[in-house]
This record gives sequence, structure tokens and C-alpha cells, in this order.
Amino acid sequence: MAKTIGTHLSNVVRGGLIGTAEVVPGVSGGTVALIVGVYETLITSAGHVLTGLRLAASDLPRGRGAGRAAAEFRQADWAAIGAVLIGMVAAALLAAKIIAPLVESEQQRSYALFFGLVLASLWVPYTAGGQRWKAWHYLLAIAAAAIAFVLTGLPPAHVEPSAPIVIVAAAVAVSALIMPGMSGSFILLTLGLYAPTMDAVNNRDFGYLGTFFLGALLGGALFVKLLQWLLEHHRMVTLVALTGVMAGSLRALWPWQDEERTLYAPSGDVPFTLVMVAVGFAIVVAVLLIEHLVKKGGRKSGSGGGRHARPAVRESARL
Repeated sequence: MAKTIGTHLSNVVRGGLIGTAEVVPGVSGGTVALIVGVYETLITSAGHVLTGLRLAASDLPRGRGAGRAAAEFRQADWAAIGAVLIGMVAAALLAAKIIAPLVESEQQRSYALFFGLVLASLWVPYTAGGQRWKAWHYLLAIAAAAIAFVLTGLPPAHVEPSAPIVIVAAAVAVSALIMPGMSGSFILLTLGLYAPTMDAVNNRDFGYLGTFFLGALLGGALFVKLLQWLLEHHRMVTLVALTGVMAGSLRALWPWQDEERTLYAPSGDVPFTLVMVAVGFAIVVAVLLIEHLVKKGGRKSGSGGGRHARPAVRESARL
């Protein structure tokens, strides 16, 4: 069945939420993609596209045709990818002008909102495996959380934005963008390249942006294939590790910290800050409930298909 205009528009909105999140240091676009239900669709589709490009580059010069590459391309959900990308780019450009300065001027309250959002979103990877966690799953999650906690506590550095540095930084940042819990903009902030990158976006510095895009392309291609393989062959373990990474990365969003990322006990405007945490938490709960109701309604509407009804497919393949 062809997708409706509403489906495409909802994917544009999902992409907008992901793009907005990536502009805010400490907030992961991958986390938002998990919350709104497009994470695995994007990872698997991107993986098929990359495999198709590799097969085309190897088969066409040897006269083997484009059959294998075309088969991979057909497995990608191009409609979802296109809609999400449109929303991401548009929102990121707008957020760089509006939201990033707002977060900087109201850091404690903003971080509190996002802290609640990420805290509630831990439920998504925790339950996505479809089976109960075992003792060693919890140990793995704790280890992943500890690593993420240490990494997100590294103080910001100051480096000269030369081309090689920008390429490496972009590769690492886009890998963090793909990883739920880790923030690409937070990585740039750690490397001292967040402000130069935002300035390049706002000033349309296409030389810097082209160099950044090259690094992002290289890093993203490698990391997407790795994640695709992990989700296909070690899904449960991967989701356990992602849950731990998301939990540990909450350190980056602790509302009470200084510019060197030293954490402090709650102080100053604590009641309102806690309200913002609750608001962020409630937003995610509302989104998850809406997603649940939409899926439940879809299953009911599709249950009367008689002998021609298709078997249920995994949610990530339907978006």
C-alpha cells in the first residue's frame, strides 16, 4: 500500500525533531530517532544504500551490471529517508539561529528539559529487544554507561579548525549523531569546534561545510554499516549497550554543571528546574503513548484482511 501524505509529513516532522536535537550540545539525534520510531528504519536503509554504492563501484567497471546494487537500493525506504532528511536540514538551520543561543543563555533550565526527555527515552531501547534482561545484560549496560559517563565528562578542548582536524572531528561527531545517547554537537564542543561549525552554518561558509561534510560522510558510512550488522546479528546485545550509553550520557545534561563540566549538587531555582525535568519526561511519555495507540489502531484496521492479510512485520520496517 502506498504511503499517505500524512505519513510523509509525519516523517518530515520526525526529521525536524532529530535535526533540532543535534544542534543542542548533549542531546542525541539518535535518541530522538528512537523515541519517534524511525531509528532502525534509517540505519538499515542507510546500510543498504551504502552496500548498493559499493556493489555499483565494483560491478559496473567489471561489466557485471547493476543488478546486485539495484537490489540493495530497492531495500532502502527512500521515502522515509528523504522526508526525514528534509526535516533534519530545515530544522538544523533554524535551530542554529534560534535554539542554540537560547540553550546557551538558559543552560540550567534547557538541560533540565532535555535530561527528563532522555531519562524517559531509556524505556525505548530497554524494551525494544522483546525479551527480559538477564544479569549479564545489566552488567553490560553498566559498563557501557560508565564509559559514556567518562567520555561526556571530558572538558572542552581548543583546537585550530584545520582541514584534517575538521574531517576527523566530523567523522567522530556524525558517529555520535548516529549513536543514541551520544551527541554530535557535544563531541564538537569537546573538540572545540562547536562554535566554528555553527558560525560556518550561519555564515554559509561552504569551504568549511564541504570539508565537514566529507568527514561526516566517511565516518557515517563506516559506523552505519557497523550498526546495521550489529542490529541484524546481535540485536539484543546492541540494544542493551545502547541503553547503557544513553544512561551514562545523562551526565552531559545534568542541569548543575559549569563550563568545565564539573557537576554540582542542585542549587538555585531548584523547583522550576525539576519542573522542566518533569516536562521533558512527560513529553516523551506522551509521544510513546501516541505511537502505541497509532500502532494499535493500525493492527485493528489490518486484522480483517481475511486470507489475504499479510503477517505482521517488525515496526522498524513499516515506517
